[in-house]
Amino acid sequence: MATFNLEPLERIQPISKTEFIRRYYRPQRPVLIKNLTNAWNSKWTFDHIKALAGDQTVPLYDNKPAQGKESVYAPVTTMRFGDYIDLLKTQPTDLRIFFYTLKDHCPQLLEDFEYPDIGLKFFKRLPALFFGGGLSKVFAHYDIDLPDNLHIHFEGNKRVVLFGPDQSTHLYKVPFSIHNIDKIDMDNPDFERFPALRHAKGYEVYMKHGDALYMPSGWWHYITYLDGGFSMTLRALPRTPKRFANMLYNVFFMRLVDNTMRKIRGQKWLDYKERWAYKRTQRLSL
Repeated sequence: MATFNLEPLERIQPISKTEFIRRYYRPQRPVLIKNLTNAWNSKWTFDHIKALAGDQTVPLYDNKPAQGKESVYAPVTTMRFGDYIDLLKTQPTDLRIFFYTLKDHCPQLLEDFEYPDIGLKFFKRLPALFFGGGLSKVFAHYDIDLPDNLHIHFEGNKRVVLFGPDQSTHLYKVPFSIHNIDKIDMDNPDFERFPALRHAKGYEVYMKHGDALYMPSGWWHYITYLDGGFSMTLRALPRTPKRFANMLYNVFFMRLVDNTMRKIRGQKWLDYKERWAYKRTQRLSL
């Protein structure tokens, strides 16, 4: 089986805010911080969330990419939250919950939570949860608003693969998008069909309950749920004027163009972008 050129990500114990800023935030280096959430993570469990919000109806997504004029934000089904949690606890599934905002849907959970004091100025409106089962995969992408993320995992285990922004040249990034060609199997990359992938260098990390992963702005992440679990992402706004301008471009121009073209041309637009991505990557990377 073919594999990417991946190194184990550095794992550290909690350090001072000054040290975190110097060693990781300023140089934009990812790192996994163990035991950062020990003071409050004991109630962040499936059972506690089910008790608080089990009667809600939640939208669910699967591993299949949207095709043609389908919206990437359209769920494949809905389910009672308590039933979905029971599903995650008892059997593998690829059904996921995407961007469940706590302040809107389950603010009680934030009563058992402390923002980590590591020097990031978190956008406190948007602590969001992501749920997945043992067959769930989150396609390789970077976040459109280019935040610095602290990604904290609860229950179960997950694998995260990270690539820096400088690796976009090798990953077949799709124009007007934040992901790569969806035909690429990130678990078993086809180096004959997509030879530039051979040059991509990244990191691999396995997460368990309470682990906190710092993902700098613009870093690619590919996530595999090894069993049922959920994570919370805390977001900090881009730290430089240039990156802030890029965020505004992504959110207010690039996304508008892409959504408009999908509505007009459907699958022809998606196929055109993939051909463009392939030709550009072959030219720049090889």
